[in-house]
Amino acid sequence: MTRYLRPAVSLILLMTAITGGLYPLAVTGIAQLAFPEQANGSLVRDNQGQVRGSALIAQGFEGPEWFHPRPSAGAFATVASAASNLAPSNPALAQRVMDDAARLFEPQLGPVPQALLTTSGSGLDPHLPPAAAAYQIPRVAAARKLSPQRLQALLEEATLHPLIGPPVVNVLALNQALQRL
Repeated sequence: MTRYLRPAVSLILLMTAITGGLYPLAVTGIAQLAFPEQANGSLVRDNQGQVRGSALIAQGFEGPEWFHPRPSAGAFATVASAASNLAPSNPALAQRVMDDAARLFEPQLGPVPQALLTTSGSGLDPHLPPAAAAYQIPRVAAARKLSPQRLQALLEEATLHPLIGPPVVNVLALNQALQRL
């Protein structure tokens, strides 16, 4: 019996050491050397050096003077990151989307962009399509007493054009630029 048990236990211990210790340490070391900003959370800091968020995680903004991100099923808490798991046929999801659409609807702007009504898969996506951010310009301009043209220029400056995929706007970065005005 020992003849079979000893190699099995030895292999378990060896693989645990490799996959549970050596490999994570190697990946962490390589990440710190090659991509230190991303490996440390892509933190966004204000002018005083205070951490205000992460470029990779959305956060909620309250009030008409801010651009708002997509809704979050987990209230932007990273511990609860996930979609709501409500099926498209679920009446609760349909009611929430209809309530949000009624609350956000601006007759002069037309239908509310879908990105402002639906959560992302993680519930933490920090990006909006430029059209969804632009839909909010009249509200933010009125609340801040700024011209819509100034906010449109700010939005265009904050628009990212990734190598693959459509243009996006990081809402935290846009609101930080707005705060600096």
